[in-house]
Amino acid sequence: MGRKKDIKIILDTYGNYLGMEKGCIILRDKKRKETRYPLIENTVGEIVLNSGNMISTGLLTYLGFWGIDVLVSTRYGRPIAMLKDLEDDCHVETRVSQYRALKNGKGCYMAKKFVVGKMKGQNSLLAKYGLETDDSYIKKVKASKETKLYLLRKRLLGLEGKFGRFYFKQIFKLFPEEIRPMYRSSYRDKF
Repeated sequence: MGRKKDIKIILDTYGNYLGMEKGCIILRDKKRKETRYPLIENTVGEIVLNSGNMISTGLLTYLGFWGIDVLVSTRYGRPIAMLKDLEDDCHVETRVSQYRALKNGKGCYMAKKFVVGKMKGQNSLLAKYGLETDDSYIKKVKASKETKLYLLRKRLLGLEGKFGRFYFKQIFKLFPEEIRPMYRSSYRDKF
């Protein structure tokens, strides 16, 4: 039985080099300090490569051969691309299950469960701090009768957004008044 692929090599600082020598992955930092990972041990499961670092194309070939995924990210860690072995078809089974879930109603059922779970968790946090809770949104999610996922998605996003505004209005009460936020910024807000 093979070893567990539990090593994740992360190049998140500027100026690192990743290459291959004598059957080993070689990591050299900008001070030329070297770390070796023998490929034959088959313990490297993934490599995360942020912008500002270098990797040998020869090593990329071997990584594909050994089934080691390479995640390419921006300098700030935002994922951009994933390099995988062409023979890796493990995602096919996932896709087939997703298509089945669209047809048999399981997708709608699961979507509602996820949203209800999130709302229950947020309500329990509010209760823990003695703040007002609201179960009406949970009841509305459970009562949703939409069978088409795209319609249910619109409904759930609306309910989740309204509950989120209620939730954060309550959470903000925990802050001292002089530093209390007035509203929550979303990822779409520009700074």
